[in-house]
Amino acid sequence: MERRTFLRTAVVGSSAAAFGGTLWRGAAYAAPAQPGTGPYGALQAANANGIALPAGFTSRIVARSGQTVPGTSYTWHSAPDGGAVFADGSGWIYVSNSEVSSGSGGGASAVRFDSAGNVTSASRILSGTNNNCAGGRTPWNTWLSCEEVTRGFVYETDPWGVNAAVQRPALGRFKHEAAAADPDHGYIYLTEDETDGRFYRFRPTTWGNLASGTLEVLVAGTATSGPVTWAAVPDPDGSPTQTRYQVSGAKVFNGGEGCFYAAGTCWFTTKGDNRVWAYDANASSISLVYDDSLVTGGTAPLTGVDNVTRSGSGDLYVAEDGGNMEICLITPDGTVAPFLRISGQSGSEITGPAFSPDGTRLYFSSQRGTSGSSSGGITYEVKGPFRS
Repeated sequence: MERRTFLRTAVVGSSAAAFGGTLWRGAAYAAPAQPGTGPYGALQAANANGIALPAGFTSRIVARSGQTVPGTSYTWHSAPDGGAVFADGSGWIYVSNSEVSSGSGGGASAVRFDSAGNVTSASRILSGTNNNCAGGRTPWNTWLSCEEVTRGFVYETDPWGVNAAVQRPALGRFKHEAAAADPDHGYIYLTEDETDGRFYRFRPTTWGNLASGTLEVLVAGTATSGPVTWAAVPDPDGSPTQTRYQVSGAKVFNGGEGCFYAAGTCWFTTKGDNRVWAYDANASSISLVYDDSLVTGGTAPLTGVDNVTRSGSGDLYVAEDGGNMEICLITPDGTVAPFLRISGQSGSEITGPAFSPDGTRLYFSSQRGTSGSSSGGITYEVKGPFRS
């Protein structure tokens, strides 16, 4: 995919249970996940929205690019990408990036829902930025929207649209993809979408304020598992030497994509080699959760790994950029299986998976829809008996 501190007392979005839930097999994974039957069984025939889902699950279209969000006067942005959910009283807000240039409407938008899941409003929360790909939610309820351009910025954005977005250069200037906040250890993890990208972490001088701090890069040689160290990036501004070339021995990751932190682990994906990684923040070690080249139980079900989120049960949900337009889940016991598939949209990619606060609804987008263009994006909701 070529893609001030805001304090609130609201409950952190996505499911609060997502920070607990079932424990995985351990920080050092014995072996990457293998194909098997998922917890919800086989996919049924595609429904009226063109989505194949397990029995008991339903879908609806929340918004379409270039069209007014139903129930509002707001026109949904083009090329919807990374997203997150924030609790909003008895309702919630889904935030979504727009992966287009500043001249074409780059930035981010938000849709608000009431307690019954009805759309109540929609609005722009970030404008004038470039190729906002993924990002991450903070524990103080802001959205980190990341520019996927050379020496791109991270913007800290208010999902409620009350406070103006703030550029956060201390988090480094590089081709940002996603961010994940680790409140247990006081870091923000960051991925870089380059074929020779790196994996970073940022420690704010004061947790909750991203104006200053230390940017570090992971050092691990060529290892795919085992202990790692971190080294400070001398010049986070990335000029004249780009950040990924400043520290000798920094581990190369082939096309960093989504990342998500929960329960002591940051999971992140690399599209160039179709891998899902786990960084154990307690042990400071990495391991492979999934690698399509190591699948032994048949055809690899998950290809084109991209955005990732986690349910309250501990299941990882990984969206595909390419592949066959699926969101696949990886269970804590190491089974990987399709959860949904979108038909008739082979020129698109799935983006922005995020759960509602109660864990019963999953939001995501098809970035280019059936048209294959940025103006054809579709944002969906899937509702059903997600295990918790």
